[in-house]
Amino acid sequence: MSGHSKWAQIKHQKGAADAKKSKLFAKISRLISIAARKGKDPATNASLRDAISKAKEVNMPNDNIERAIKRGSGELKEGGELEEVLYEVFGPGGCAILIEGITDNKNRTLGEIRHILSKHDLQLAGSGSCLWAFEKIKNVWQPKHTIEISKENQEKLKQLFEEIDELEDIQDITTNCLIEL
Repeated sequence: MSGHSKWAQIKHQKGAADAKKSKLFAKISRLISIAARKGKDPATNASLRDAISKAKEVNMPNDNIERAIKRGSGELKEGGELEEVLYEVFGPGGCAILIEGITDNKNRTLGEIRHILSKHDLQLAGSGSCLWAFEKIKNVWQPKHTIEISKENQEKLKQLFEEIDELEDIQDITTNCLIEL
């Protein structure tokens, strides 16, 4: 039976699972590196402790965690300097969207986000224009007020979120819209 190799099927499934895991590890590694700037001791650095617990929840290897801490504290000089970025967007139906990321190249990330937004006939909002609709509680952006949007706009928003979430540098996307899943 030509083309019916069990190994080939396993190889493709394993490859897809490994790609997902690798992407998740990269995001958490960036989070740990940023948190480690404030101090590399988890006992005294709450944000590092939270990032490490997130890494352990997804079974990230200790070597990767230690490497990310060293990179953030300046002991390891691999890759570029990581920076936190926050982009604000007015989405479909007038909802406010915050896009948080950690990147080593702000211009590349900005270009990628602008490209995705232009495909959805959206554009970046000015700094502070969407921020009023959110408050930061325990390092997580929460909407102060929520708004309802039509089903059609909800679908557009879901598609936008899926595309933006594919970007490696993006950590979190928050909106003040009520979305039915």
